[in-house]
Amino acid sequence: MRGTLMLTWILIICLSQVAAQSHRQYYSETRPHIPRPIKVTNLHFFMHENLGGTNASAVIVAQSNITSNDNNSSVPFGTLFAVDDPLRIGPEPDSEVIGNAQGLSLLAGTNPRTSTTYFDFGFTTGKYNGSSISMFSRTDLELAVVGGRGRFRMATGFALLNPYLINATTVIIEFDVTLFHH
Repeated sequence: MRGTLMLTWILIICLSQVAAQSHRQYYSETRPHIPRPIKVTNLHFFMHENLGGTNASAVIVAQSNITSNDNNSSVPFGTLFAVDDPLRIGPEPDSEVIGNAQGLSLLAGTNPRTSTTYFDFGFTTGKYNGSSISMFSRTDLELAVVGGRGRFRMATGFALLNPYLINATTVIIEFDVTLFHH
């Protein structure tokens, strides 16, 4: 009886040491990647931005107080915007909303004036409901797709931008997006 009890305790101690050793690392063994087929998806939509009033979808959240404003712009270098713009099927203000673009835009260039943006385009209807794509780049007229989630997991690609309407209170931009994803 005493020998059995002693053997049981030795086994418990040995097994607990083995279990403790297996959880000491923060990583797993490296395995070869088995690539899945890549899908190509093309998206076309319009981002509607309201610049003023009670329903503004882009607002200034920070602005430098030491930046010179040599070009007399209403928005000087160093200004940071928070954005929550609806994505619509068409350019009309009453066209169907399919999601929204949330992110930040920083006026980061002085000459030429450029902005650097990060946007997450989340889709809320249809086949891509719950999926999103992330874009980051200077916004000349093309953005880089740097990631995605949901049906766009591991996405890369690009978005071509076409300014459809720009005035003092409204900006509407047409997006043609090409995605490569699994």
